[in-house]
Amino acid sequence: MRRRYYEEALELHRESVVVLSHCDTALHLTPGPGVPRDRVRKLRVRGDWGHVDLPRLLEAHVNCVLFAVYVHPEYKPYRALSRALELTERLLEEVEECGERMALVRSVSELERGLAEGRVCAVLALEGAEPVQDSISLLRLFWRLGFRSMSLTWSQRNMLADGCWEQRTRGGLSRLGVEYVKEAERLGLILDVSHLSDAGFWDLVELARKPIIASHSNCRALCDSPRNLTDEQIEAIAERGGVVGVNFAPGLLTGSQRATVDDVVRHVEHIVEVAGAEHAGIGADYDGISSTPEGLEDVSKLPNLTARLLEDGLSDREVRMILGGSFLRVFRAWWG
Repeated sequence: MRRRYYEEALELHRESVVVLSHCDTALHLTPGPGVPRDRVRKLRVRGDWGHVDLPRLLEAHVNCVLFAVYVHPEYKPYRALSRALELTERLLEEVEECGERMALVRSVSELERGLAEGRVCAVLALEGAEPVQDSISLLRLFWRLGFRSMSLTWSQRNMLADGCWEQRTRGGLSRLGVEYVKEAERLGLILDVSHLSDAGFWDLVELARKPIIASHSNCRALCDSPRNLTDEQIEAIAERGGVVGVNFAPGLLTGSQRATVDDVVRHVEHIVEVAGAEHAGIGADYDGISSTPEGLEDVSKLPNLTARLLEDGLSDREVRMILGGSFLRVFRAWWG
């Protein structure tokens, strides 16, 4: 990678809205599976491990992050709600401790104010609907807590839908799932298809009236995994004004435990080829993946991806859309 492309990439990051549409950093802020007490991190402190914290976000000029609240299978179903609330409270405390450098945002006006003030804007996202169980009232409670995005499943089956690990059943959304989709749209909870079964995906596409997203999914044409999207699915998301955020997990990039920034570029450029740059974004899945692509070891390395896109000939306009402009359009459609 030539140095001039890296300098251009840094300048674009400074001038653009840069969005990470999925990070699991909340899991590292409190003890839990894989995170003993002596490995708990602080969001405002640059860590010696992990992928995302405030100093590294600022270094890469990332100014909006969707922080996922995910409940491990060990807590499901009976302790899913309490665990989700524990993670949410800890994440909110950490955002507050970041002071003037970070802000929780719940609307377009709060987002625009945070960006104008130079803050990193934090958005709460529920990864899998197990914590809300079969209660529409709990869905409304999570919205009141500040959640503005939700995926119906995390790979497994729940009361709302089948996840992508349940493809054999060809099951989609349940009747309760249909109710949740309608209520989520009324509230302003962005609907996320990552981890959803193929049948559930098409049910949601048929039901949704607003743009849907895949916050952290890749291209099945390049890596054959049920967690990735077919070209037809990518086209369907684009036709409805949505966005696909590319996942950095090597297993979803190459089908192995090794990948490089070039593999991420391949998936981004495939989405651009299929749907256009205005429907591509950066999901990352930082702090939720066990290994990272070479050249993208943590969020501070994100300009390496931007530089490679520029080196491949993508225009500044296209790169700005991929960095965050695409997701910004979706936010305005849902929260405006």
